[in-house]
Amino acid sequence: MNQMVKDRRALHQIPELERNVPETLAYIRAALAPLPCKITAPAESSLAAFFDFGRPDTLAFRADMDGLPVTETTGLDFASRHPGRMHACGHDGHMAMALELARRVAAAKELPHNVLLVFQPAEESPGGAKPICDSGLFQKYNTIAIFGLHLWPDLPTGTIASIPGGMMCRASEVTLTATGRSAHVARASQGLDALEAAARWYLRALELEEALPPEEPRLLKFGRMEAGTVRNALAATARLEGSLRAFRDPVFDSLRQGLDRLAREIQEDTGCTMSLRYSEGYPAVWNPPELLARAEALYPLARLPQPVLIAEDFSWYQRYLPGLFLFVGCGPSPALHAADFRFDETALEYGADFLWRMAEGF
Repeated sequence: MNQMVKDRRALHQIPELERNVPETLAYIRAALAPLPCKITAPAESSLAAFFDFGRPDTLAFRADMDGLPVTETTGLDFASRHPGRMHACGHDGHMAMALELARRVAAAKELPHNVLLVFQPAEESPGGAKPICDSGLFQKYNTIAIFGLHLWPDLPTGTIASIPGGMMCRASEVTLTATGRSAHVARASQGLDALEAAARWYLRALELEEALPPEEPRLLKFGRMEAGTVRNALAATARLEGSLRAFRDPVFDSLRQGLDRLAREIQEDTGCTMSLRYSEGYPAVWNPPELLARAEALYPLARLPQPVLIAEDFSWYQRYLPGLFLFVGCGPSPALHAADFRFDETALEYGADFLWRMAEGF
């Protein structure tokens, strides 16, 4: 068993959530300590390792560290030792590939750029990339590009794939709260039906999304609704929880403005107070075509047939500097975030080879 697989399995056993990742940070720091790099903490619960080759500019490589609040059911002999927590999204593999890159960089006598490894927390929630971007880390080292990988069960093991332009969507959680006045159904005229108001808004919101051109990828779906207390009384409050996603900001902003307009109209029609709240969410992952072309000239990459409607906070790096995000095939395997997620560890070799090829040849 090579060191990269050992790293992956050790990290798999200690999943931690959001920014509370002390065991993970300790493991990574210990793995990097013998190597000729400068280790810093640019933001809360993050770690950066800078390898100085005396060059005027730097290439960066990102790995996310956090796990998920999932109870593991894989039965692996290196399964999570933390009850209710699991590396169900492959972040253990991402860290292992980054540590393998660190060892290869450390053994190199010369590289065309300095190398910066970024280990970030809170990719799943609430977002750990933006504080690192805001820290000034990339300006300090004159960073010209950043690369990120994600294990992907829907691709054959070893296939590394990307797509120019929109790859993963901008996403925001949407919460609608309708507030009315409860009354017995026999005296409904004395109340304000919050459930009806929320239902009317919901149906019109779906029509708003469906009216967009079919070639414009977007999504507006709601998975939870809560209203009322008993069957024979109007609901005083109703709450809808869902997700708004799109690849292009104008489409996202247009949908959001439309939802706000519908809320105002239904509030006027029903008398119920309609309150909408949106999470900040993550921007869309948007790959510069010229950066992808340069990577394709150095390594055999596949092209994804279409973007995917999930979000990733690697997108924040792309708002600050050129960044390329790619999937590393590890399938067939269970879905990401599933309690039984496991993958073919040979995928890690392909991912590490890609990262190294960027470091030595970009």
